[in-house]
Amino acid sequence: MSGPAPTPMEVQLPESDVLVEEDRPWAVIVWNDPINLMSYVSFVFRKLFGYGQAKADRLMRDVHEKGRANVVSGTRSECERHVHRLHGHGLWATLEHDD
Repeated sequence: MSGPAPTPMEVQLPESDVLVEEDRPWAVIVWNDPINLMSYVSFVFRKLFGYGQAKADRLMRDVHEKGRANVVSGTRSECERHVHRLHGHGLWATLEHDD
């Protein structure tokens, strides 16, 4: 028993009002503070991120002279973890979108 063949139908996809933003990387910013010694800040960068002395010192100088430095970038969860670790070492750090 066969009936009539199904008739193909045209289906319209709904229009979406939702704007999907691309997953931009996040940056960890370390801010200058009046408490930590510059040598300690450089030490923390070497310890937590595995940076060599020259890179750690350059980032430390940015923190000291410019008031802030972008020390690492990545996914939001990675950067949140880095911020938490920096706070654990007494540094003032935040995260923001890396532009």
